[in-house]
Amino acid sequence: MKALVYHGAKDVRVDQIPDPRLVESDDILLRVTATAICGSDLHLFRGKVPGMEAGDVLGHEFMGIVEETGPAVTKLAVGDRVVVPFTISCGHCFFCNKSLYAACESTNPAQGTLLNRKRLRPGAGMFGYTHLYGGYAGGQAEYVRVPMANVGPLKLPEGLPDEKVLFLSDILPTGYQAVVNAEVGRGATVAIFGAGPVGLMAAACARMQGAERIFMIDHHDYRLAFAREAYGVETINFDQYGDPAELLIEATAYRGVDCSIDAVGFEAKGSTLETVLTDLKLEGSSGFTLRQCIAATRRGGIVSVPGVYAGFIHGFMFGDAFEKGLTLRMGQTHVQHWMPLLLERIQQGVLDPSAIITHRLPLEQAAEGYRLFDGKLDDCRKVILMPGNDAVPPRAATES
Repeated sequence: MKALVYHGAKDVRVDQIPDPRLVESDDILLRVTATAICGSDLHLFRGKVPGMEAGDVLGHEFMGIVEETGPAVTKLAVGDRVVVPFTISCGHCFFCNKSLYAACESTNPAQGTLLNRKRLRPGAGMFGYTHLYGGYAGGQAEYVRVPMANVGPLKLPEGLPDEKVLFLSDILPTGYQAVVNAEVGRGATVAIFGAGPVGLMAAACARMQGAERIFMIDHHDYRLAFAREAYGVETINFDQYGDPAELLIEATAYRGVDCSIDAVGFEAKGSTLETVLTDLKLEGSSGFTLRQCIAATRRGGIVSVPGVYAGFIHGFMFGDAFEKGLTLRMGQTHVQHWMPLLLERIQQGVLDPSAIITHRLPLEQAAEGYRLFDGKLDDCRKVILMPGNDAVPPRAATES
């Protein structure tokens, strides 16, 4: 089959590799009909996350048709159309029983290694996301093996095109969990740092939850313009204002917003010192956005972090967070918990995740999709890949 294969930092190629096969009795074999490039994939593409090996198949946002089932699969049948969460969860361990599916302690072989036995114990296995999370082959491919098929894949009703439901695999539940963690409700003021796919999904969900004012902060005018039009947010460009938190405080009677959402994560454009430290591998993450969130949030407010972080950061401003009495909530998304509710909202027309898609490419052009998305070229917000022949070629790519 054809699959997008990692060969090294900024070197991904569509190769012919052996077809996947069933391994465990509760596996299914899925024929992929649509998959997407996620912002988290860019961390891998840039070589920023350890545990990637040459030959690994990328991709954790995908859906498709069940082609084969193991003998223990009871909830799905051949021919079912499903969307697959990016985490692989057993459904019955200590954490899964608490609906904390991303913390599953049964699906990640790396949990038992000497490297991870003490401080760093990664959670559930993930598709296409390094050997730190199990080394499972990803879904940017024609076919993929899906373990724990009685727990993860969500069977879809007829009548909804792939584009409407594909993002149930990751970015829509991730944006929603960020909003739930932030306790966004009617009348809330929310600051969302990062107008990428997760930030945009958070804006859509915050609006759905009744937020009164949503501020969105990003470096790219084209992404901010879309967010204004689609979700009615108030926008701030990082590059025009060196301290967006100051503007947010002034705009909220000098109190600060009720909650801030960090949808940027560890590759935030930080200070020169942070850039040097991360390049030298002396620091794991940039803390710039997190500092902005702490500064912008009112006393007693919440900082919600769906953006991926790795390792440690300096300049955390913990004293400021303590003095203001802030609550910090973060972590990988418990996708299985949120998928049924969000599917209902899509069916009701309350949410349309497909609105953020700008590029539809055949799987064969996946490397070009990474180039566009990584470089913010051609006003690229979100790329989906299709192994079939229904993809639409992109416009001539230009830097925005």
